[in-house]
Amino acid sequence: MEGKKIKKFIKYTGIFLAGFFIILIIYNLFAGDEPIGEKVALIEINGPIYSSRNIIEQIHKYRDNESVKAIVLRIDSPGGIVAPTQEIHRELTRVEKSVIVSMGSVAASGAYYIACAADKIFANPGTLTGSIGVILRFPNIEELSKKIGIDREVIKSGNYKDSGSIYRKLTPEEKKIFQDTVDDVYAQFIDAILEGRKNVKLTKKQIEEIADGRVLSGKQAFNKKLVDELGDLDDAIEYAGKVGGIKGKPKVVKKRERKSIIERIIGIELPDNVEQILKDQISIRYELSY
Repeated sequence: MEGKKIKKFIKYTGIFLAGFFIILIIYNLFAGDEPIGEKVALIEINGPIYSSRNIIEQIHKYRDNESVKAIVLRIDSPGGIVAPTQEIHRELTRVEKSVIVSMGSVAASGAYYIACAADKIFANPGTLTGSIGVILRFPNIEELSKKIGIDREVIKSGNYKDSGSIYRKLTPEEKKIFQDTVDDVYAQFIDAILEGRKNVKLTKKQIEEIADGRVLSGKQAFNKKLVDELGDLDDAIEYAGKVGGIKGKPKVVKKRERKSIIERIIGIELPDNVEQILKDQISIRYELSY
């Protein structure tokens, strides 16, 4: 009799767990995240920019959605690697709908580069922005390797193939090569600002006067014509609704972060190993140095 009860308990427990997993899978696949009717899309860029894929996917999604009348880009980032920064900027310039930027705590360097693609930029008075410039860093452990007795042999196809090696200092010729590269990427940044801010007639000379890596407050950036309005995210959304032709308070749609079934069950988020790897690599960056 006792054995029958145990078997019955196991049977119904199995049915319950199977049903729970089925419901969880269905919810994960089909749960809606979009309000009905005309709306404003909100895309968020948070933290250093190491990859463009996720943001570009959202840009394409809302660009092609006819019910989305304008896009608000909320930026809270110190900038990041040049190539993904330029990819996001390029995709935003191709969007035919109005793109409005709202700056959070910080929107500096590459984050400002991206903001220049917008039709209008909102910043809080205390937002940290600016930091217009390029940085390329090389760690050097030459003295340390000598102390602990690490040696190396290098076989290379050209004089500059091991430029930037952590085991030795740069030669004057190598410094010149890297400086030329940094200067070229810096000029691309200036050109992006010049093109993006032509509506306020910001001249190249005016840009270059503040494009020395200095950090500006949102209020200072507004006075320098780098920002169009002082306001918060709600102000940016309200403005986006107006330019998108939406009457009344606009509905907002944003990407719903979908956790895997494992993450839902154990209650923690799994780390993004790709970003963790990228963040420590040598790369040329539009980034606030910290």
